[in-house]
Amino acid sequence: MSGFGIIAWILIGIVAGWLAEQIMGRNHGLLTNLIVGVVGALIGGFLYNTLLGGDAGGNWIIGIIVATVGAIILLFLLGLVKRRA
Repeated sequence: MSGFGIIAWILIGIVAGWLAEQIMGRNHGLLTNLIVGVVGALIGGFLYNTLLGGDAGGNWIIGIIVATVGAIILLFLLGLVKRRA
């Protein structure tokens, strides 16, 4: 997702974090949604590039979908770790 600037990353991160929070039934604040969304974008972007050979490259909808999927994966993994601790 190299076609996005820092402001776009922040906006996509907030939206993706919020969507992942809603899908996973969690309750976080705006800052946590941003962090989860941006880290999710990195995870989702890596998987999207590796598995599908694609690049969101400036497409907002694909960027939000990829970041949301990554954020869902992140929340799922964090839930597994938290449950074991």
